[in-house]
Amino acid sequence: MEVTGAQALIKSLEEQGVEVAFGLPGGAILPVYDPILDSSIRHIHVRHEQGAGHAAEGYADATGRPGVAIVTSGPGATNIVTPVADAYMDSVPLVVVAGQVAAGAIGTDAFQEVDTTGVTMGVTKHNYLVKDVAEIPRIVAEAFHIATTGRPGPVLIDFPKDVANQRVEWHSAGRVDLPGYSPPAEPDPEAIHRAVELIRAARRPVLYVGGGVVKSEGSRALAALVEATGMPVVTTLMARGIFPDSDPRCLGMPGMHGNYTAVTAMQRSDLLIALGARFDDRVTGKVSAFAPEALVIHVDIDPAEIGKVRRPDVAVVADCRLAIEALVEALAEGGPLEAARLAPWMGQLAEWQARFPYTYDAGDGTTIKPQFVVEQLRAATPDDAILVSGVGQHQMWASQFWRFEQPRTWINSGGLGTMGFGVPAAMGAKVGRPDRMVWAIDGDGCFQMTAQELVTMSMEHIPVKIAILNNSYLGMVRQWQHMFYEERYSSVYLSPDLPDYVGWAESMGAVGLRVTSPEEVRPAIEKANEIEDRSVVIDFRTDPAEHVYPIVPAGMSNDDIVLHPSQTEPAQ
Repeated sequence: MEVTGAQALIKSLEEQGVEVAFGLPGGAILPVYDPILDSSIRHIHVRHEQGAGHAAEGYADATGRPGVAIVTSGPGATNIVTPVADAYMDSVPLVVVAGQVAAGAIGTDAFQEVDTTGVTMGVTKHNYLVKDVAEIPRIVAEAFHIATTGRPGPVLIDFPKDVANQRVEWHSAGRVDLPGYSPPAEPDPEAIHRAVELIRAARRPVLYVGGGVVKSEGSRALAALVEATGMPVVTTLMARGIFPDSDPRCLGMPGMHGNYTAVTAMQRSDLLIALGARFDDRVTGKVSAFAPEALVIHVDIDPAEIGKVRRPDVAVVADCRLAIEALVEALAEGGPLEAARLAPWMGQLAEWQARFPYTYDAGDGTTIKPQFVVEQLRAATPDDAILVSGVGQHQMWASQFWRFEQPRTWINSGGLGTMGFGVPAAMGAKVGRPDRMVWAIDGDGCFQMTAQELVTMSMEHIPVKIAILNNSYLGMVRQWQHMFYEERYSSVYLSPDLPDYVGWAESMGAVGLRVTSPEEVRPAIEKANEIEDRSVVIDFRTDPAEHVYPIVPAGMSNDDIVLHPSQTEPAQ
């Protein structure tokens, strides 16, 4: 059967099991949009290419399957670079097809020409410029294989318009064969043996769990490791929900805005077992002062992460789930661990948890505290609800005051810290998991960047719920200016009333609500939860003076953690 290159692309996507693609047509990609009409793939027409990329990320994070986006050349491609970079930092499996000018015009500064493969080389696992129409099935199959194996990440296919129009005899891709690409999977038994020896000897261990455990679907294996060892768990921003917050051994989030117990447990530990975590600067603080007495076991599927920031005493290059299962098996072979060995350590952690929990000033009851909104949202939603956030203060409050019980119920932009992530990512999450309630917690600054995707949600019948913590400022920037720049507030004030968020929502087919007092918070949330046929936006007018605590000032040691003003500073 003879097909066009565009038809070959769509048939190849179908062969990879693609059910949904997010995109926006344009001149160079136009040939691809014709066969989409006859395809089983649901195409969701976004209002901006950045929205396509973040929606594909949200879909991937919610489902564990690769997200797909289709955009045109030039500005279409450059508009999606931010989501591609975001996916690269957070190890999100993504396949992006970008239109390109005709092959013969490449390099001539043709209309809407950009060196897309050059632009994206540093933020993709791999990228392709399609030169031969016969190679389309192979390239698509390789792209999905690369995006989803090893450490997941984005792959981009640059697709010239003339290649899309050429004709070729259709053929399936066949077996993927990539010499030189062989991501590790099974752990080295000797490394597992040495890791177990360290675990048995430790008296102040901490399981430092990162997003790699989420990517490997390792929640059950992690629970088995905790049961086998009794060790406490910290879950990074990217791993919230992989171990339930309700378990007393869960210490919560470490890092710059982590809770005191998680941060200090790592500092005082004698063994850190890093599982799919990369010793990010927001977790370590001043690297030379981080966990000074701890031996380190580092498990990661990406060998480039081993020793990049902290040299491990034992390195395990493997899929996190498989490595954890191997640890559990090896521990069982050696007999049960001494039950009382961690009692003093767990007692110390419990004391810190009691003394220094997350807290905030409830105020006089006339202003809405953003933390209170998060608590009320959590109380009114089921455990399997998916929470998506933008980036900033509201992101930290969401992670701090929401209680996560299941994996893949928390979606946010971690490594790149992309404002505007929340709304389109929530859309993608809802597309991937239509059976789940999806809430996005956003800031007024973030919301203004990508909220045009409310139109997409209305047109495509994708109902999500959005809580704007509207403090009239770029809140995190304001906090830093307050704390570190002598309260010199430069270019951070927005406005409580401009734009009119209720009017904005309603003009785009959503329901808009405004909440100005604490007693209105819960009824508004419950009303939003009852609306299932449209998206809902709630403008919560929150206290602009609120800061995120605790905080480890940038460049400082985690020992310099600053607690909420109401809490007594601990002795170091």
